[in-house]
Amino acid sequence: MNPKQSARGVESETVQAISLRQVAPAPIPAYLQSTYWWAYLHPRAVHIFERQWLVNLILWGNFARLRDAALAEMGAVIHGRVLQVACVYGDFTEHLVRRLGPQGRVDVIDVAPIQINNLHAKLKLAGVDPSRVNAMLQDSSELHFMDGSHDDVVVFFLLHEMPDAVRRKTIAEALRVTKPGGKLVFVDYHKPRRLNPFRYLMVPVLTTLEPFAMDVWNHEIADWLPKDTAIAKLEKQTYFGGLYQKVVMTKADDNGAQKT
Repeated sequence: MNPKQSARGVESETVQAISLRQVAPAPIPAYLQSTYWWAYLHPRAVHIFERQWLVNLILWGNFARLRDAALAEMGAVIHGRVLQVACVYGDFTEHLVRRLGPQGRVDVIDVAPIQINNLHAKLKLAGVDPSRVNAMLQDSSELHFMDGSHDDVVVFFLLHEMPDAVRRKTIAEALRVTKPGGKLVFVDYHKPRRLNPFRYLMVPVLTTLEPFAMDVWNHEIADWLPKDTAIAKLEKQTYFGGLYQKVVMTKADDNGAQKT
């Protein structure tokens, strides 16, 4: 996306030049091509899944609740720089951009060109100022941003779609680019409570369509953190009888304490 040729545009280009380690797009991972081609890579995927009602149905009516829970962690008005790791079907990014203050900005990365193109199209349709969003082709397990380049990082329903090794690298990279004192927000599946019927109904669905998803049922997200990770605060909240979770990690500042 070309920035406007203005003072803001020049400043944006300068910031990008400083904060990016490299800009060569990564190839689409083999696991994504073999497992999720039908959902994210096929030319018809966007036309099928980019429907707000369908995304909400897939999450059993919880999309808006989970979206708003994630965004609330960054404040009613976002003044800093936020990284959204992977494009998301539905209006997640639109609502994120609406929270931006005058100095706020959003970077969105995805490894699939079709998803980046879809994001551009739906942001344009929603009337979003293109200068507020930088959409880039990057692999979440090898981000091109410099250390501590973002005030907050959000990962919305991505971890359950990854093999263990890729998930670990993605979490490590998301943490690396989060500023000391900043927040790293995850929203994903979670093992429901015993009396929740979805604990049993979702198993055949996930094992058939989401072969890596049971990992997030059987492990805590914190289990995939790199060793000796400096986290000042970790909060976890579950939703819909435990089927979904929000985990918020506040990265330790230079003194090992949470930034206020």
